[in-house]
Amino acid sequence: MTRVIHTGDTHLGYQQYHSPTRRQDFLDAFERVVDDAIDDEVSAVVHAGDLFHDRRPALPDLLGTLSVLRRLASAEIPFLAVVGNHESTRGGQWLDLFEQLGLATRLGADPVVVDDVAFYGLDHVPTSKRADLDYAFEPHDADFAALVAHGLFTPFAHADWETETVLEEATVDFDVVLLGDNHAPGTERVADTPVTYCGSTERVSAAERDGRGYNLVSFGAGTVDIRRRAVETRPFVFVEVTLAEDEGEERVREQVRQYDVAEAVVIVEITGDGDPVTPAAIETLATENGALVARVTDRREFEATEGSEASVDFADPDAAVRERVSELGLSPAALDVDDAVRGDVADANVRETVKRRVRERLDEDVSGFEPADGGAAATTGGSDENEASTSTPEAETAEAVGATDAAESGVDVATEPDDEPGETGEPGETGEPDDGANDESDEMEDEPTTEPTPDETEVERRNGDGQVSMEDYL
Repeated sequence: MTRVIHTGDTHLGYQQYHSPTRRQDFLDAFERVVDDAIDDEVSAVVHAGDLFHDRRPALPDLLGTLSVLRRLASAEIPFLAVVGNHESTRGGQWLDLFEQLGLATRLGADPVVVDDVAFYGLDHVPTSKRADLDYAFEPHDADFAALVAHGLFTPFAHADWETETVLEEATVDFDVVLLGDNHAPGTERVADTPVTYCGSTERVSAAERDGRGYNLVSFGAGTVDIRRRAVETRPFVFVEVTLAEDEGEERVREQVRQYDVAEAVVIVEITGDGDPVTPAAIETLATENGALVARVTDRREFEATEGSEASVDFADPDAAVRERVSELGLSPAALDVDDAVRGDVADANVRETVKRRVRERLDEDVSGFEPADGGAAATTGGSDENEASTSTPEAETAEAVGATDAAESGVDVATEPDDEPGETGEPGETGEPDDGANDESDEMEDEPTTEPTPDETEVERRNGDGQVSMEDYL
């Protein structure tokens, strides 16, 4: 009998609620899965995508991951995986790096045989590109065949990928489909083939109330057996308060005090009537009682009191920005950057678009980096305090690339989305789709790959956002 651990959606590097401790929690949960794999002497650990939360994980997250994978390798347990939408890059994938180091195997169309099971992989593919897939897999001689894939598949909630189509068009008959992307675990059958999500190993959003875990999949005697196993994670305490008309903050405080919140993430949700409640006061109470993090969401709607309404006129923000930009006397190169950042370039493509335009400017004429005459940035010959400094092309480029980091990451980034209660996007127990799972920004526009010039490399080094790009390694 062959036994493997089916895990996924570990989202390593996610600094949830901007808490470094929560960031470590995600690595700890992954390590507990590996602990179980080693203790139980399983034949393999199969990861169904979204190993990392971001396509540019920070160095500490990479080092932590390498340490865990080395433990698996030392125990002679193979780590088989596919690429998820969160970690996918335009070029080489992080799995490729780990494979070069002998720590992982990236699954694909060729079978990877472990004992009597042939494993195949299907990375996340944007919706608009799936029509080009032919689901052609190389034949195998094993007793069983398993497909590992990342996406939102039928018949589960919010699906956009037909499992039946995959099974019908595949050139290999699969005995089981092991999935990642939906953080809610579950198992269904499609054309008599078991299809299962392992769920996430940590709570990526407050909607994920049930315990976290993974699947233990056993192959033998002509059958596939799937069993759920729990992973110990940081407790989440959910406090739901429904206020009557004459109740307010003190009632919420009383409810919070009834719970053991030590070292927990506390989620307070207020409904009903009653007086307004200051979220910060409740969050402070929870943390003073030992909570790691506290978040309060008030679902009530309050009408404006008499005399509180004021008439406010807002200028057209786009027009205001355009006017201010025109006053800055920016160089043509800087205007190119501004156009990319504020124009219709997809967020995920901004960084590469800026780098390409800067390269083109450097190739054409360095004078394109000189500030325009007559703008606010031009030297007017006035006193020192009114005299504007002149930027060098390198400095201007560094500012441009730094600006695109914020645009590319959505500006929170490790602004990583702060999953406040009630926010959607990350999959919860309702099967909410994974943030970015259907994001067409994953469909990177095809541009010629160019080796970075020394100036570009220096610019990225100076940017110092603490994250690492695959181009630094592959």
